[in-house]
Amino acid sequence: LAYEPGNPSEESLVVFRVEGMTCQSCVQSVETGVGGMPGVLGIRVSLTDQEAVVAFNSCQVGPEQLRVQIEQMGFTAITKNSSVPMFSREIRNILTVSLPIAGMHCGSCVRTITECLSGLTGVHSFTVLLETRKLDLQYDQSLLSLETVREVVEALPPGMFRVVLPGQEPHGKVSNLETSLQPLQFSSSELQTAVIGIVGMTCNSCVQSIEGMISQKPGVFFISVSLKEKRGVIMFNAKMTSQEEVREAVEDMGFETSLLGGKAHISQPGPVPLPTNTQGPEKHTLKSPLASSPHISQMTSVDPVQMPASHCPQGGMTQKCFVRVTGMTCASCVSNIERSLLKHRGVASVLVSLMAGKAEVRYDPRVLDAAGVSRLILDLGFGATLMEDSAISDGKLDLSVTGMTCASCVHNIETRLRSSRGIQEASVSLATNKAHVKFDPEVLGARDIIRIIEVFGGRYFYIQAYRSLRHGVANMDVLIVLATTISYVYSCVVLLVAMAEKAERSPVTFFDTPPMLFVFIALGRWLEHIAKSKTSAALAKLMSLQATDATIVTLGSDNSVLRYNEEQVSVELVQRGDVVKVVPGGKFPVDGKVIEGSSMADESLITGEPMPVRKKPGSYVIAGSINSQGALLVEATHVGADTTLSQIVKLVEEAQTSKAPIQQFADKLSGYFVPFIIIVSVLTLVVWLIIGFVDFNIVAEYFPGYDKNIPRTDVIVRFAFQASITVLSIACPCSLGLATPTAVMVGTGVGAQNGILIKGGEPLEMAHKIKAVMFDKTGTITNGVPQVTRVLVLWDQARMPLRKVLAVVGTAEASSEHPLGLAVTKHCKQELDTGTLGYCHDFQAVPGCGISCKVSNIDELVNLVNPPHECLGSGGPSYSVLIGNREWMRRNGLHITADVDEAMTSHETKGQTAILVAIDGLLCAMLAIADTVKPESALAVHTLDSMGIDVVMITGDNRRTAKAIATQVGIKKVFAEVLPSHKVAKVREVQERGLKVAMVGDGVNDSPALARADLGIAIGTGTDVAIEAADVVLIRNDLLDVVASIELSKKTVRRIRINFVFALIYNLLGIPIAAGVFLPAGLVLQPWMGSAAMAASSLSVVLSSLLLRLYKKTTLESYELRAQGHMKSVNPSQVSMHVGLDDHQRNHNTWDKHGKSPASQDRRSLLEDEKGKDQMV
Repeated sequence: LAYEPGNPSEESLVVFRVEGMTCQSCVQSVETGVGGMPGVLGIRVSLTDQEAVVAFNSCQVGPEQLRVQIEQMGFTAITKNSSVPMFSREIRNILTVSLPIAGMHCGSCVRTITECLSGLTGVHSFTVLLETRKLDLQYDQSLLSLETVREVVEALPPGMFRVVLPGQEPHGKVSNLETSLQPLQFSSSELQTAVIGIVGMTCNSCVQSIEGMISQKPGVFFISVSLKEKRGVIMFNAKMTSQEEVREAVEDMGFETSLLGGKAHISQPGPVPLPTNTQGPEKHTLKSPLASSPHISQMTSVDPVQMPASHCPQGGMTQKCFVRVTGMTCASCVSNIERSLLKHRGVASVLVSLMAGKAEVRYDPRVLDAAGVSRLILDLGFGATLMEDSAISDGKLDLSVTGMTCASCVHNIETRLRSSRGIQEASVSLATNKAHVKFDPEVLGARDIIRIIEVFGGRYFYIQAYRSLRHGVANMDVLIVLATTISYVYSCVVLLVAMAEKAERSPVTFFDTPPMLFVFIALGRWLEHIAKSKTSAALAKLMSLQATDATIVTLGSDNSVLRYNEEQVSVELVQRGDVVKVVPGGKFPVDGKVIEGSSMADESLITGEPMPVRKKPGSYVIAGSINSQGALLVEATHVGADTTLSQIVKLVEEAQTSKAPIQQFADKLSGYFVPFIIIVSVLTLVVWLIIGFVDFNIVAEYFPGYDKNIPRTDVIVRFAFQASITVLSIACPCSLGLATPTAVMVGTGVGAQNGILIKGGEPLEMAHKIKAVMFDKTGTITNGVPQVTRVLVLWDQARMPLRKVLAVVGTAEASSEHPLGLAVTKHCKQELDTGTLGYCHDFQAVPGCGISCKVSNIDELVNLVNPPHECLGSGGPSYSVLIGNREWMRRNGLHITADVDEAMTSHETKGQTAILVAIDGLLCAMLAIADTVKPESALAVHTLDSMGIDVVMITGDNRRTAKAIATQVGIKKVFAEVLPSHKVAKVREVQERGLKVAMVGDGVNDSPALARADLGIAIGTGTDVAIEAADVVLIRNDLLDVVASIELSKKTVRRIRINFVFALIYNLLGIPIAAGVFLPAGLVLQPWMGSAAMAASSLSVVLSSLLLRLYKKTTLESYELRAQGHMKSVNPSQVSMHVGLDDHQRNHNTWDKHGKSPASQDRRSLLEDEKGKDQMV
């Protein structure tokens, strides 16, 4: 930066982003054109950074004039920061303060505060730190007060920022600021900056490492390292250090460095403010008037390309997408894309990488969507494909780990990861060769994690063993390498000794052992790999269901398809609300609602339902299901990662990677397995050497092909080595490590194929331990939707036909928003087979009583040509209607006869809602409404009861309704009028009795209990909150799947135990046999036999797990056949009823004493009455 001294109080600095420069000639043109302007003190232009830094006299020229001059030269100039004074007018007025800011959560918050403070008068420099949630501010106290700063920041959208002033207590008192604000004294003639290029940085860890190390160097006051720009800016005291010393210090840390911009000497008389360190030794940000320069402050270059602030969306309102861009050939293409996108409304920032071939775009979702961003790039002539957003930025990483051979590898990787700084959680699966890691992105990067795991990889035995030993761990490869290396080295040594001694006979060697071991191990691993690949067949089948393309259509005003607007696009570009056309035989690309057409859909691979499902307008379809017959138009409701199929695939993947509790014990055991085997092998060698030299006849008896001409020492040593190597060969920790994960993989996959999503190994293992199941009522045992179960026309009092009653009642209730009113309207439309009803006016609803209105224009609904004589006396075209409970009728002067009251009471005792209908002053009908029980509820309760599982119903409804439902389905213990928090208390109460509890529910109010229970089971048609809180999700709305999930768990756990038996048999029996314990019985193993047994142990475990694929879910017919003759009705007196937390009726031994008689098959409709009294419609 060429610099000409002037009046310090008038000198300012401004930075422009200059787009369109392609060579050094462009750079020279800008420097010449701008540098020759009056008032310009100096200019430095960087072709690499596409920016120009200009020092100027603010009295002679302004930033806008400079920008216009660059524009007139044919380049695009964007002001990156407002001009700031290079030197303070009055040093005594410059103060530095650090202000905590609550409410900052992301980079968008930082940008919002930065944009606001950049234009604030009196602000000299500032840095907004997201990590510490603080604002480091340097300001002129004669122009600006801290109270003003606080008010400005707290007024920023979204209104959640809170600034704590120095000395301010939580209750608002402010102490003396003298201790926090100190004028800083330092001679700026000694202050210099250096810009250093740094090559070799791979992640945020490298940045933090450099900044932390260099900031501790004497004389360094400020350092800012940019990973993206691969450079660092350091400000230092020239009397204490030099830029070359700083560069060498960075280079000594293992990075390649070079000086980029030389030193920027700052000439200024008088003192320069320097920072007051208020945050301890780890704070290294300089508070100087130059801190607003992009070379000194990190805050002015948050985004590599940024729009003017006036066009950017407010902080917190932007979203980010990644686009794979093809067709870029040079930096000019990058500049073209960035410049073009930023001209469009809604685009906040663009970052295009030529080498990576992708673009990161921040946009305003209110103006633009991700698909629109992709289309903008396509319009420029480049290829563009949306990329899935990675979870790495959120601190989650899924890795594919190759080279793991046994559970020891799993244990070693997990141990190493968890001991690493920044790692919060690590789970490694041997069966899937995957690792799921949660880490702190501020401390650690993805590349750091991969580097930790990488050392345990490798394809060859020796490389794997070397890497394991180098890190102080041992796995199965170490055993193999030890066996083969010892065999080979021993054979070479005895052969050389024999040659040196000119022995008459060839010594006994083990040259045949290494190749035999390698052949059998390689063969076993190949077979194991083939078998393991089949364990995830269910997941592969689910993933294959995902469609790749979709046909988006545009509808005309009459909802007809405009054929010329049909467009074939990638499924990733489909947005919510788009209309998609699905032809017969095609896959549904998204979840959606049918708006036109009729067809059948095959959903068997998703829901487990074998029969095709009818689809008509209003029906919902699932992505991945197959359209069987006619063409359909579907309005997208869930797209991309939000579709049911994507969620299922995600859940299954996470489940197959998770660990069951029993597996965690096996992995820990495997971690000590290899050292134990090495010790046993050494002891075997020593023991047989001692036995051989003490009593040679024992060795000679069992030595194969013993020849007296062979020296005794050779025979003893060979026999001892053979037994020792065989121990190393036969021991296999792999089988222990594979016993659980392979079974969990197959079990979760089979469950998904049958409509049962199990979120991991822990719930899969827990399900078989369940001894009590607690059911919610509404939406779980019942359908959750009220239905009309009976219409009783009072012919004696008002001689009116049924169709006319339905027409009048349906028209009246069509104006009601009450759930029961909606049920009545729906029933009337179905019975009349019409979609429209008559005209209703003068509608009035009285809460707790009923409605009144007038109805007309219903004659066409009942096909009346001439009004019959039996109609009501007033029988004109308009009818006065009253609908409600007894009290409502009495208020309106109507008498209720004893037989009508008795009919209502009979329904109410069953838990149903009974309402009366009066037309033109006469009672005409009585309606019964109920939330009907699901057809399979009673059978599911009986089946669980027959399995020895206690069944409980827990609901927020009144006791009468709850008791009626429980009586019908056969549940003998009921908790009614229970709040959501009380449900959690009841679950805990049952757990304290030593029972493992499963909670089955579908609503938001069930989610706390679902999370608290040992096993939470959510109905797939329930709320997202319930599904998120549950451990098991039933895709179909079928309670028999609760039974199926427990049965699948039992079969999976049984298979895991069988797998452990296989694994332990090989090790517990094989190792003693290999060590020679059973020599008296004639059992002698050669090393190659041990390696074959080692391979067979893993293979047998995997094949055993694959047998789970034969599992078939029990059909409805089978359950009904089992229950035939055993299901008995439950009397109301047999139901133990408890209300809320008042549990006085409960005997402490109720769980053990109440009988387990099966449920009744009576499936008549029952009532949902929330208040325990008459309900108005």
